[in-house]
Formats: sequence, C-alpha cells, structure tokens
Amino acid sequence: MRALIAKMLSRLVREPRIDVVFADGSLYSAGQGAVPAIKLRIADRETEFRLALDPELALGEAVMDGRVIVERGTIYQLLETLVCGLSRQPPSAFAGTLTKLRTAVRRLKQHNTPGWAKRNVHHHYDLKSEFFQLFLDADRQYSCAFFEHPGATLEDAQAAKKRRIAAKLALKPGQRVLDIGSGWGGLGLSIAKETGAKVTGITLSEEQLAAASKRAEESGLPVEFRLQDYRAVTERFDRIVSVGMFEHVGVGYYRDYFRKIRELLEDDGVALIHTIGRSTPPGATNPFIAKYIFPGGYIPALSEVTAAVEKEGLIVTDVEVLRLHYAETLKAWRERFLAHRQEAVAMYDERFARMWEFYLAASEASFRHDGLVVFQLQLAKRLDTLPMTRDYMSDKGRAPAAPAALQAAE
Repeated sequence: MRALIAKMLSRLVREPRIDVVFADGSLYSAGQGAVPAIKLRIADRETEFRLALDPELALGEAVMDGRVIVERGTIYQLLETLVCGLSRQPPSAFAGTLTKLRTAVRRLKQHNTPGWAKRNVHHHYDLKSEFFQLFLDADRQYSCAFFEHPGATLEDAQAAKKRRIAAKLALKPGQRVLDIGSGWGGLGLSIAKETGAKVTGITLSEEQLAAASKRAEESGLPVEFRLQDYRAVTERFDRIVSVGMFEHVGVGYYRDYFRKIRELLEDDGVALIHTIGRSTPPGATNPFIAKYIFPGGYIPALSEVTAAVEKEGLIVTDVEVLRLHYAETLKAWRERFLAHRQEAVAMYDERFARMWEFYLAASEASFRHDGLVVFQLQLAKRLDTLPMTRDYMSDKGRAPAAPAALQAAE
C-alpha cells in the first residue's frame, strides 16, 4: 500500500516538496526542494491501506480523526498541492472507475424528498448560530461574496453580492419576493430595506429561522420567514431569489424545482438562481463532503441546469459566471475560522474542528484550482420582461456613496 501511495504522490506533486512518514517510520519524499515545505505522518497501517484505496474519502477522515498529522506546513498547503496536481492530469484508471460508480448512484444519494431534505439541512445548517458567527461576516452571508476590487473586505464583498442580486431582480417598491433558502435573513432584509419590496423567506433550518425571524421582528420591515419546503409554497410572486440552495435540490429534482419556480412566478416575474457550479462535465459529489458536510448535496454542471430550465418552459435571460470570488470568500472564512479555532473546539470538539478546517481548505483549493465556479442565472417567462441591455444591472449594482446605508437591518 505504501508503494501505491508513493506512486500517487509522484504523479501529483511537482512542487513544493512533501515528505511522508509512514507508520513504520520510513520516509518518502515527493516533489522538488532541498527541504520539505509540507511534512505529514501516517499513524497506522490501516490508514495507509484506506488512503491507497480511496484517497478522496480517506484523507479527510484520517485528518479529522488525527491519523494523518500535518507536522510541517498547513492543511491548506497540503490540499492546494494535491488539487493542483489533480487538475494537471487525468485521474488514474482506478480513481476514474470510483468516480463513475459514484456518478451512477448519485440519484440514490440525492433522494431529497421533503423529509430527507429537512434531515440533510439539519445536519449542516442547524449547527449553533454562534459557530457560524466565528467566521462569517456580521450579516451571516453563507454564500459566495462578490469582490469588486482588490483589498475589499469580506463585509464589503458580501454587501456587493447583495446589491448585485437585487439589481438583477430589477425590483420595484411593493413587489412580492420569495427567497428560497433564506438563511439567517440578511438578503431578504436588505432587499426589503433598500427597495421597498415585500419579502417572504423560506428555510428548512430551525436554527436559521429563529435568528431570521427575530431580526425581521426587530427591523419592522415587510419581511416574514417560514419553516417551509419550496415544494409546499402556493402563492405567486413577482420575484424569486435563491442563493446557495440549488446545490441541495438533487439531480433527480431539477425539473420539479424549475417547474415550481415557473408555477410561483407571475407572468412578468423574474427569478435569480445563485448556485455553485462546475466548469467540467457532470460528475459526483466528493465523498468526504457528501458524508460529513452536505449529505444530499451536488455541484451541477451548467448543462444540467439549463436543460431542466428549458424543459420547464422558462427563459434564461442572463447568465454570469463568478470565477475565483468563492475562493476569496473561502479564504476569508478559513482565516477567520482558524483565528477562532479554540472557540469551535469548545463548542464541539477537536475532531469537529479538524473536519471543518479540512472542509474549508479543500473547498478553497477546489475553487482556486479545480474548476469550481458560481453561476447566477436570471430567468423569466417572457422575452420582454426585462430591458434589452444590461445597463439596469450595472447602474443599480454600482457601489453607493454611503455603503453603510446598504447593510442589512440588524
């Protein structure tokens, strides 16, 4: 098994140099450099066996369980090196076979009926709100920010993201807006405050609902939040927005999802779907992420999304691909998480903190080097719903003279 691990590393690692100390104390070096930038120790032979057979799942589990210890360098440096290596060449025959098998059974893994969808949301989003406050911005935006210029803070970038989304919705005072997957309420509150629209937010997270409802009550704005599956909504809306929720729909439910969007939209309505996406063909969810972070989740290819949109009679009126913005968002989250790591350990335990550090680091490396992006799709029922040019987006999307005025109501 050590020979297999060494062979994998020799294929993936060019620079910097990585030293691996196996369970028996033997050393293997991969990559260039007089001294190793990264050194890791494998604690036992069972871990070596699992790493050789299924590294995509086993590495995260071994780090989480303390059976792979990074003694020099950081988890992010290790994962960045490996992801860069993977992006340079096709997978091995065995790894390719594993991916094909995972892709073949993904509909079973993403059987997101209303009951399972709520269980999956509970697994991740019903963690303590105080935990997410350790690394998110003050408005608790848990999705890709939009960095308008170098040096923008996370707070600036999240405010810019909300402005950009509101601009693409072409909102008017008094319009009814549905926010599918409303999180802690920041986007809905910002839309209501800045445009005068009436917002209904729905979520399956009880923890998020409690926080969002309290914020809505304190704000006095025309916003309400509900614990509700999107499939159970019956009212019609002028605008529909969904940020960071489509990843949880499941590939077997794409047509159902867009059929519901069409059903809930007024004839002159507009929808904006903001989702993580892949710039590669359809595939399978990373097994570590699927098992420990987002059960039932999947990052779609654009071809999978637009095919479902077309079949349900909606028109794609605009598409924007945000490149590297999520890498920068995740970098900010990771750095803030590490600065408050001991607080996370106190809330949960060391294993949980290792798991989250691995998740944030792996995600950042993937968005920076492995073709993951964010899609923003604007949808309508009619070709004449929106202006013929995108000027209305840029005018409203431009940063205001007083950025503080655009922060969500606390």
